[in-house]
Amino acid sequence: MSRYASFAELACGEVLGRDYRVRTRGLAGSDVLIVAPHGGLIEAGTSEIAERIAADDYGLFSFEGLKPYGTNRELHITSHRFDHPECLAMAARANVVLSVHGCLGHTRIHIGGLDTPLADALAAALRTAGFPIDPASERYPGRHPLNICNRGVRGQGAQLEITYDLRASDRSHAAIACAVRGAMAQFLGQPPADR
Repeated sequence: MSRYASFAELACGEVLGRDYRVRTRGLAGSDVLIVAPHGGLIEAGTSEIAERIAADDYGLFSFEGLKPYGTNRELHITSHRFDHPECLAMAARANVVLSVHGCLGHTRIHIGGLDTPLADALAAALRTAGFPIDPASERYPGRHPLNICNRGVRGQGAQLEITYDLRASDRSHAAIACAVRGAMAQFLGQPPADR
């Protein structure tokens, strides 16, 4: 159970700049938003992976825990309650929203969300890149309509739930981002970017 049921609640109990920070980069002419709602030390590695996926091509929103090690989990707001106003505003302008999360387990990427074609493209690209995946994850389905990944213009998006061992390696960050960027380009009907 999350300690906070909303961002407003969290903002009353935590200090911006000391306990958490928010990093954003506008949509940059793109209608794609990459979100790390539990970044920094909340779910380590998710901010870095989200930033690599976004690169200079997609918008980025990253909510990051800055508290001492072992105390950041209390900053976790469940994804269907994640309502940071700036994130919601950015998502409301994006046709495609992809969120990056951390999960328990070993060497697996769970794929969820209401955008089945995007989830399928992500699953195919990550499988081809050699990652064990759980497509249409039942453990981490991301199917709640208020899940941050489903808050874009189309009311459907995708989420990646990545185990710690894959989030802890810079090499994995790069490989995951490369596969996801290829899937995004294919999904959007764009030529693959050189990243």
